[in-house]
Amino acid sequence: SSNKNALSVEPAEMLKNHQLEERARKISKLLRCVVCQNESIDDSSAVIASDMRIMVRRKIIEGQTDSQIISYMQQRYGDFVLLKPKFSINNFFLWLSPLLILIIGLSIFFRNKLVTYPVNIKPLSKEELVKLKKINEK
Repeated sequence: SSNKNALSVEPAEMLKNHQLEERARKISKLLRCVVCQNESIDDSSAVIASDMRIMVRRKIIEGQTDSQIISYMQQRYGDFVLLKPKFSINNFFLWLSPLLILIIGLSIFFRNKLVTYPVNIKPLSKEELVKLKKINEK
């Protein structure tokens, strides 16, 4: 994985200051490449990911904090850019839908398993008892 990262981040992109470069890598690991499948911009070799990494480094040089940079990227690309989106009203249903599906599924399962439906069984008539007795005697 670290070999993959070394290939993704081009030497020309890297900041000379080691501490600032570490910050850039940390932020880049939190941001999703907008054209890749669940890959951070730090791991991606896509052109857009490179552009996004350069933007992160530019914002660091401008003196912005990590949260300011992440907010900027979120405003520019939407919540999708966050690899681990924060819980908010906008994505409330997305966070709760797996739990709701589980609760609904379990309630249907247990309702069908545990509920006994009453069956109207009348006692046997005298004629039926006589027939049953004859059958059992054979």
